[in-house]
Amino acid sequence: MSVTDQPAATLPLHRATLPNGLRVLVVPDPATPVVGVAVHVDVGFRSEPEGRTGFAHLFEHLMFQGSESLEKLEHFRQVQSAGGIFNGSTHQDYTDYFEVLPGAALDRALFLEADRLRAPKLTEENLRNQVDVVKEEIRLNVHNRPYGGFPWILLPPVLYDTFPNAHNGYGDFSELEQASLDDAAAFFDTYYAPGNALVTVHGDLGEHGVDGTLALVERHFGDIPARPVPQRRSFAEPVPGTERRQSVTDVHAPLPALALGYRVPDPTTDPDGYLAHAMLASVLTDGEAARLQRRLVHRDGSVTDVSASNGLMGGPFDARDPDTFTITAVHPAEVAPDRVTSAVDEELDRLAEQGPDTAELARQSARWTAALHREDDRVMYRMLGLGARELLYGRAELALELPARLAALTTSDVAAAAARLRGAGRAVLTVEPASPEGAE
Repeated sequence: MSVTDQPAATLPLHRATLPNGLRVLVVPDPATPVVGVAVHVDVGFRSEPEGRTGFAHLFEHLMFQGSESLEKLEHFRQVQSAGGIFNGSTHQDYTDYFEVLPGAALDRALFLEADRLRAPKLTEENLRNQVDVVKEEIRLNVHNRPYGGFPWILLPPVLYDTFPNAHNGYGDFSELEQASLDDAAAFFDTYYAPGNALVTVHGDLGEHGVDGTLALVERHFGDIPARPVPQRRSFAEPVPGTERRQSVTDVHAPLPALALGYRVPDPTTDPDGYLAHAMLASVLTDGEAARLQRRLVHRDGSVTDVSASNGLMGGPFDARDPDTFTITAVHPAEVAPDRVTSAVDEELDRLAEQGPDTAELARQSARWTAALHREDDRVMYRMLGLGARELLYGRAELALELPARLAALTTSDVAAAAARLRGAGRAVLTVEPASPEGAE
């Protein structure tokens, strides 16, 4: 096992790689009374095969249905009986599994995660059951909810052309129903190889310390056989040169809505330019004094709600390139969508020319700092942020550097981000309320 130690902004990071290729990140924090264990796997819904939309998320569900040594639901009982919590989630470029427990249960948590990474229980019964569970989740969160799938499902096919970037990561019912055990076995063999995963341990390591924790990880995970690691695909595609528009109907939506989608800089090659777009999103919509809040909600009354986000699925550095900047708004029926988009364009032009003023930038920087520290106050979020950035970029430090990097952004940085949005093609998605009889 090779080991490297590197101090970070506020937490020591200890890295190791097992002979089977599994990467390990140990981040001790004696001030934390609990310990978290996370497994990040380098596969998200952008990697799932054509004809099997939603398969990455479906497979996440299958990983909770028992394993080599544990019957169905036993993983749940083991964590909950120790007083812990657990879950998993599927993102654009990774899937994570985690639990947070009292420090004394570290050995148990490592065993549980290693057991299912070694051999999840893939059976026809489990597969059919979880297909039904996922379909019900989609009904609840998309089909039977106002603005379901807006914008993360509906906007990408307008902005992007390729299957990985444009398809529905939640899944199409017919394709989910066609999923087979052979599909599941092939997906596991391809993407769940030890060399395609990262284990993060964070929090109270107790008497184990760093060296003892690394030894525990090797004891539980070290005998998982190495397998070939898939070559990481590039999902790059050209930025649209013109505006693209699409309209959809929603039988549950009480008011019309629109979403604007733009491409953002590559976070790997231009991290500060990428972060400037995160600050731009805050300047536009975060807080009552934000520009679009003041203009569209309070002054004009042309929208009832407006928000902006840098990143389709989550916070900063949660996906590789390409990723999406979004502006969404809900507006009264008598307000034309073009009235809203024109106002957005005017505010972007104003920011591109002048940038935010010093007080405006300081206010949004303070909001970012407070939000990041609130999030990092929970071991679960801190651990998942460290693990995701380590897996995606090889730099867990990004999670710890975020407050300082955002605070260092200047008026000129934000102005350049606004100008970039105005200088390239975008996607415009409109949602129109419809009666059930008239809906598509």
